[in-house]
Amino acid sequence: MAIRQFVKFTVGDAEFGVEISQVREIIKLQEMVKVPDAPAYIEGLMNLRGSVLTVYNLRKRLGMQDKEFDENCKIITVYHNDLLVGFTVDSVNEIIRIDDERIEDTPASVPNVDRKFISKVVKLDENRLMIVLDLTNVFSPDEETEIREFISKNENKVLQ
Repeated sequence: MAIRQFVKFTVGDAEFGVEISQVREIIKLQEMVKVPDAPAYIEGLMNLRGSVLTVYNLRKRLGMQDKEFDENCKIITVYHNDLLVGFTVDSVNEIIRIDDERIEDTPASVPNVDRKFISKVVKLDENRLMIVLDLTNVFSPDEETEIREFISKNENKVLQ
């Protein structure tokens, strides 16, 4: 029996996880450059130690109601192909270790979340499930092209 590790976090009332192997780092919410005409789910750009980080609002990307950020909000950073991207989450709870036997394929109908983002479902206990997101599938190839163009047009605003 294999054990897998996940970063467990909340967005809205839901518990989510992402395989720890996808996560580059977890950082505090920082000041971002707002870019006019950016897609609604892009929160902004920031300079992360000399690299441009595009920050996505995971609430908006998952179709949830927006809310103000607070001191618990974090940014989970991942590499998508060769892009460094970040996702705002309401809070990061813990790193958890899960036996493979508690991990299941995503059911045919999952409410309120676009299925392309979901990789698995974890049974945390008898009454609680955690949706495992694949943060590298959060945008389509067309959106990725749009993001690359967006970064290239705006990175000088961030790296100055």
